[in-house]
Amino acid sequence: MGEQMTVADVERFLETAFPQLEGAKEAGHDSQEGDRRHYTVVSVGPATATMRLDPGIRHLRPGGTVSGPSLFTLADVGCWVAILAQIGPQEMVVTTNLTINFLRLPKQKPVDCDCRILKLGRRLAVVEALMHQGNPAEPVAHATGTYSIPPANGR
Repeated sequence: MGEQMTVADVERFLETAFPQLEGAKEAGHDSQEGDRRHYTVVSVGPATATMRLDPGIRHLRPGGTVSGPSLFTLADVGCWVAILAQIGPQEMVVTTNLTINFLRLPKQKPVDCDCRILKLGRRLAVVEALMHQGNPAEPVAHATGTYSIPPANGR
């Protein structure tokens, strides 16, 4: 596999390979929030990564709670980052399956996503993600994902 990546390495990679994660400013969305980032890499380690969503207006659903699609994105990107941190920058690591269970209504405050690689093979990785708002014993969502890793020779 490739070289392990640091938080700074992963952040740089996300900015160039996945700029749509933060998205272009859309009319009427986040105009009062300036250029602040919503999805950030908090940490990477051996077979782990933590991502954080600092929700803006576009991440909320009626009632002021963080939306399911925003949590799904957090889980998917967090799992992807956990894999990339281990194998190095490979754009074509792709999601083949992601299952999420929503457990509690997340308040309009940061959500951490703690990801743990359960299996990292040559062609597939399986990752677990636990999303919480400061207390992992009270998760707001739990996800498991399977990711396809392209062969080194591109076949």
